[in-house]
Amino acid sequence: MCGIVGYVGSREATEVVVGGLQRLEYRGYDSAGIAIFDPDCGLQLRRSVGKLHNLVLRLGQEPVTGRVGLGHTRWATHGNVTEENAHPHRDASGRIVVIQNGIVENYLELKGRLLELGYHFHSQTDTEVIAHLVGHYYREEEALEPAMRRAMAELRGGNAVVAFCVDEPDRLIAARLGNAGGVVIGAAAGETFIASDVPAILDYTREMIFLEDRELAVITRQGAAITTLNGAPVTRRPVSVPWDPVSAARGDYKHFMQKEIHEQPRALMDVLRGRIDQEAGQVHLEDLRLDDAALRQVERIYATACGTAWHAGLVAKFMIESLARVRVEVDYASEFRYRSPVLGSDALLLAITQSGETVDTLAAMEEARAQGVPSVAIVNAIGSQAARVADGGPLYLHAGPEIGVASTKAFTSMLVAAYLFALRLGQARGTLRPAQIREHLQALVELPGKAATVIERALPICEDLAEHYYRASDALFLGRQVNYPIALEGALKLKEISYIHAEGYPAGEMKHGPIALIDEAMPVVCIAPRDAIYEKMISNIEQVRARHGHVIAIGTEGDTLLASKADHVIEVPPTLPLLQPVLTVIPLQIFAYYMALRRGCDVDQPRNLAKSVTVE
Repeated sequence: MCGIVGYVGSREATEVVVGGLQRLEYRGYDSAGIAIFDPDCGLQLRRSVGKLHNLVLRLGQEPVTGRVGLGHTRWATHGNVTEENAHPHRDASGRIVVIQNGIVENYLELKGRLLELGYHFHSQTDTEVIAHLVGHYYREEEALEPAMRRAMAELRGGNAVVAFCVDEPDRLIAARLGNAGGVVIGAAAGETFIASDVPAILDYTREMIFLEDRELAVITRQGAAITTLNGAPVTRRPVSVPWDPVSAARGDYKHFMQKEIHEQPRALMDVLRGRIDQEAGQVHLEDLRLDDAALRQVERIYATACGTAWHAGLVAKFMIESLARVRVEVDYASEFRYRSPVLGSDALLLAITQSGETVDTLAAMEEARAQGVPSVAIVNAIGSQAARVADGGPLYLHAGPEIGVASTKAFTSMLVAAYLFALRLGQARGTLRPAQIREHLQALVELPGKAATVIERALPICEDLAEHYYRASDALFLGRQVNYPIALEGALKLKEISYIHAEGYPAGEMKHGPIALIDEAMPVVCIAPRDAIYEKMISNIEQVRARHGHVIAIGTEGDTLLASKADHVIEVPPTLPLLQPVLTVIPLQIFAYYMALRRGCDVDQPRNLAKSVTVE
């Protein structure tokens, strides 16, 4: 969730860039840097570790001046928090600088190729790979725009990139790949601004253009010339953004839930930042206060949560038991302390909560503390009560504010955080070797891009499904193994915001009661990726069809058998089995959203519900 700002115009660029970064510091505060160009002074680069205040102090001692520049506030993904790893990064000639928000999924492959070509690296970041790649193609093209096109064509993953070359001092080049990193362009008379989020440039203009996936913009004082990465011209009218902070925060979306669904690729990236080392095959959870010795002592974990977070706990059970071989029990926090649990000295409590203020979850943590059992909190709200009382440390989601009552991006972020915790536990206990961890980390870095693909595919299908089924009074959601909790979550989402009665069930249990409900009026959502129990799920779908139920299936892309069995199919890309729920849940969120919208419900503030339950 790094922050990027760029400027071309007649103002002092340093003031614009630093002022914009101050409004984006919530997106990253590990380090910061700027690059400002002046014809007399040349390219001036300043970087510092820590919060933006440290960069401001350095600029006071070593001022820079110019009318064009770019800046970055970093939240570490690849590489430690050092000045060498701070952005901007230079190419080999030192004449091109690059800033980035995103993850280069194939950076190891690209870095290996560049090393073979004789390039030397001065940082541990994936961003330096982009700088060298752009510089490499610049020597062939002798122009920054085509060099950027060729470099972006080789990147995998969600990325927003801004580049500058001293040989073309009147322009910046911005490009976006995927849906994980935003690029906002603001135009005013004789000057143009770039940022990763609207608040950074609202002081200067309300006329905004949002760069879309696989688009590139040439930024000059006269405005932005936008094309696709293939070079086709793009015409897009600016959007007038109101000054109202709430409206600005919601942006171009009708509801916060809609916005938060779309933010999931970025949120998934942000959970990983600073926590993975692909080259070493290691997971680093710096906030975790339990060392390897303490983690090796854990023989059982009690995962406790409420609502959507409880479903995340059910998925975490599969992850931890499979990867770390530690037994996990999952409890509703509202029931946990009332059953007088016997935890034991070899136990650990895993509290999962978006707000960190849920009273039942806090009470469960207190019960664990009373029995001398440490707790770890998977939590979104920084500085919340759960984060403070977790003596084993918080594992922050860094998903950003979630305003919609029905959780979306926080839920998928919880799943990825739980996966990282399972890998860290397996790493400490020796159940996973570095080579195995590398395979899992590669799947994790590919996940944001796959999530973006799912959103793009599911939107039109789910909108159409809502037209078919919005009058339904009941719905059934079926899943097996790790996707059974996703069936529960899909049913909960539909209940929460559309007020349709829905139940989630393990598909194998359908014959033990729920099958009696199925008739030609009932939509049955079946989560059926091609996994170890795929054939069993197909059998369950056949049983639904035999009772004339309408089957909406979530399946692996290219599955022709499933397509022949279901009335409707939403395809998701393949990934490792334990990560599949991150992708299979997204169409269920979108389906619930459109069903609620079609029924005229209050999507963001459904009746009788609150975002955080702080009383019993």
